[in-house]
Amino acid sequence: TPVYLPCDGSNGFIPDFDAVPESVWRDCQVLFLCSPGNPSGAVMPRETLTKVIELADRHDFIVASDECYSELYPDESNPPEGLLQTCAAIGRHDFARCVVFHSLSKRSNLPGLRSGFVAGDASILKGYLNYRTYHGCAMPVHNQLASIAAWQDEDHVRENRAAYRAKFEAIVPILREVMNVDFPDAGFYLWPETPIDDEAFARELSAQQNVHVLPGRYLSRTVDGYNPGENRVRMALVAPLEECVEAARRIVEFVKAN
Repeated sequence: TPVYLPCDGSNGFIPDFDAVPESVWRDCQVLFLCSPGNPSGAVMPRETLTKVIELADRHDFIVASDECYSELYPDESNPPEGLLQTCAAIGRHDFARCVVFHSLSKRSNLPGLRSGFVAGDASILKGYLNYRTYHGCAMPVHNQLASIAAWQDEDHVRENRAAYRAKFEAIVPILREVMNVDFPDAGFYLWPETPIDDEAFARELSAQQNVHVLPGRYLSRTVDGYNPGENRVRMALVAPLEECVEAARRIVEFVKAN
């Protein structure tokens, strides 16, 4: 039975692992993480990742970390630390019980290639490789060649980060006129609070201004009657700068009119 941990402003959009009962940890088989987070962009610090590793050792479960947004961050001198980097920092060079997932879809804007990789604990990956060999399908050769070129090049990734920085710097001040919105730690989303119900906000914004956002509740699970995504929306800054700025101005107009 899956257990969901609500992430909201009160915990910095990072799961509160201290709130998990011992009985849940005892039955845990896999802990799924997403850092940088989708949609908040929150990055788990080394202290938190170290705690997770200690819990995995104590209760014998696997930590699987989705890190596909890890190469999109605002400060070139301060990239987010991933799970395997934390392992290395604490001397855990066999990466025991830890695996991470990466993808070209975000760093290189190539979601259609379906190209990524998993890395970490070799004993876990051995079984995964056997499973993938017999239950997966091979990537077409031309996709493999394109993937190699993308993985080997970092210039376009730096350009990608610069483009997102410019969009955040242009758009957040515009939206702050009418919404509570912060710069994310990483990723390419904004996760603002909405002045009205998030579903109504998304529906009417689309109808009145032809701007499309995702209701926050669609990205969350309700835990004990509480959905941490309610009254928030996810805004993806993937369009060109000029279009993002125009969309932000339309959002401001929409909020003022409603």
